[in-house]
Amino acid sequence: MKTVDPNVVMTEKELAKNIVAAAKECGWLVARTWLSKFSPAGEPDLRMVRGSRLIYAELKSSKGKLSPAQEQWLEALRQVPGVEVYVWRPADLEAAY
Repeated sequence: MKTVDPNVVMTEKELAKNIVAAAKECGWLVARTWLSKFSPAGEPDLRMVRGSRLIYAELKSSKGKLSPAQEQWLEALRQVPGVEVYVWRPADLEAAY
């Protein structure tokens, strides 16, 4: 497991790269939104599946804020039984592993 210094500045793109690489190493199937202009507004950045687990994760920089559309998506997904929903920031990187 990687140790992350919470004071290190990391962009959302760098965060995504780290999480996707670690997830694939652990056997997760990962789908990542590359160009949000081709996706519905607010749709989470990552979808991950391994075994009976399904995760939707919105990725944000340290100071990034959720848009109303993102909040709507995350709340709707939280209502689905068995779906895990997260907002991950650089400080959450270690927990995301």
